[in-house]
Amino acid sequence: MSCNETNAANCNDSLKVKLVTSWDQFATAMEIRSVCYTDDIDTKLPFDEAFDGNDFQASHMVAYLGAEPIGALRIRWFANFAKIERTGFRPQYRDPRHLQRAAPFVFDHIARKGYTRAITHAAPKYAAAWRRYLGFRPVDKPVAVYQEGHYVELVKYLDIPMNVITADSSIKTLSRVEGEWDIPNKYEIISDGENVPGIPKKESQD
Repeated sequence: MSCNETNAANCNDSLKVKLVTSWDQFATAMEIRSVCYTDDIDTKLPFDEAFDGNDFQASHMVAYLGAEPIGALRIRWFANFAKIERTGFRPQYRDPRHLQRAAPFVFDHIARKGYTRAITHAAPKYAAAWRRYLGFRPVDKPVAVYQEGHYVELVKYLDIPMNVITADSSIKTLSRVEGEWDIPNKYEIISDGENVPGIPKKESQD
C-alpha cells in the first residue's frame, strides 16, 4: 500500500525532505504552494502575493511521504540569517508530526551553510505551532499588517556543525550541487592532479 491520507500514520518512517534541484521538483513545490496558499479557504492569498520574484532568489524544499509530495517551503538567504517562507502542507497531511519530522532537514541545511539564526513570519494561529513544535521564539518587533491579516516574527537559533561550508572548503565541495556537498559528481577526478592534462601526477610517498 502506498502512503496516502488513509494510512499516513503507518508511513511516518518514510517521510523525507528533498532540496529542489530540478525543474520537476520546482513544479511540485509550486503546485503544493498553490493548494496551500491560493486554494485554501484559511489563507486564500492573491496569486501575485503567493508567487513572487523571490521564488527565483530562494532555495526550495519538498516534503514527501513515501513517494507522495505533501509539503513545501522556501528559504531566502541574508547576511546573517535565513528566512523560512511559504511553508505549507496539503490539507489532508496537516499533522504536527509531519512538520516535526521535516524540520530537522531544513535546520541542518541552514546550519551547514553557516547560519546560526533562522526566522519566519507567521499569522498568530500558525506562530503557536512554530513555537510549540519547532522551538521558535517570538521576536520583539512590531507586527506586519497585510490585507489577509497580521504577521509576527519568530526566531530559532542553530548550532553550526563541524563540517560547515566555508570559504576554506575545498574547490570540489564548493562546486557540487547545493546540499550534495559530500557527494562527488561524475565529472570529478578521484585524486587531485591525477589524469588531468597539464598537471603532473602526484608522486607516491613511502
